[in-house]
Amino acid sequence: MAHPRTTAAQVKGPIGQLGGGWMISREVKAVCDEYGLGGREFYFRGRCGVLGECAADVVTSVAVFFPPEHVEESWNGGRKLATDRAVELYAAACHQWARRKLGDYDGCARIAELLEPVVEQASPVGAPLFAGWRAVPLPDDPPARAVQLMHLVRELRGGLHANAVLAAGLHPLEATLAADHDATPFGRRSGEDLARFFQWPEPYEKPGPEVVAKRAAVEEATDDLMAEVFSVMSDGESDELIELLRFGHAR
Repeated sequence: MAHPRTTAAQVKGPIGQLGGGWMISREVKAVCDEYGLGGREFYFRGRCGVLGECAADVVTSVAVFFPPEHVEESWNGGRKLATDRAVELYAAACHQWARRKLGDYDGCARIAELLEPVVEQASPVGAPLFAGWRAVPLPDDPPARAVQLMHLVRELRGGLHANAVLAAGLHPLEATLAADHDATPFGRRSGEDLARFFQWPEPYEKPGPEVVAKRAAVEEATDDLMAEVFSVMSDGESDELIELLRFGHAR
C-alpha cells in the first residue's frame, strides 16, 4: 500500500510529463502562429497570466528556473495578448492536447476523480501559480479535466520545489545542472539539457559534490512537502492513482 510520500515520488514523473506535455504541443504552436507570438511569449503569458497584468519582475518571482532577462523579454514581448485571453487560450490548448493524447483512455475519469480532492484541499502557500490555476474552471470531459488537474499538481510541486531550492542556498542554475530530471514534458533530461531549454547562457560549470548533495536533499524535501498534499488519499486510492498514471503515461 502506497504511503503518501511514496505516492509523491512515484507520480511526479508521469504527472510531470502528462501535466506538462501539452506546453510543447502542436496545439500550443497553432495558437502562436495564429496570434503572431513567439513560443516563449505564449508560454509565459499563458502559464503565468493567472497572475494578471503585472510587471515582469512579478513573473520572474515565480518563474524561478528561468534567467530573469529571458522572462522579461518573453513576458513583455507577449503583451499584445491580454492575460485573461492568454490563459483562456492556454487552457484550451491543454484540453485539445489531452483529448488527442488520452481521449481513448478510460482511466481519465478516475484520475480526475482522485486528483480533484487533492487539488481542492492543498494549501496554496508558496505556490502562486498553483493558486492562480486553481481558480481556472475545470472542463467537464475526462481527458481534459484529468490533464488540467495534473497541470495543477505539477504547478504545486514546482512552486514547493523552488522554495526548497532557494532555502538550501542553491542558485536555480546550480539546482538545474546538479541532477537528471525525469518529470519534464520531454521525459528524462540531463541538467545541461534543461539549462539550455531554460535559456541559461553557456558554458556551464560542472556542479561539485556539495552542490550535488544539496540538490539531492532538495528533491527529498520536495517529496516530503508533496507527501502532505497526497495524505488526503487513502492507501487504496494512492495505489490506484499510481497504476492509472503508469498506464496513461505508457500510452
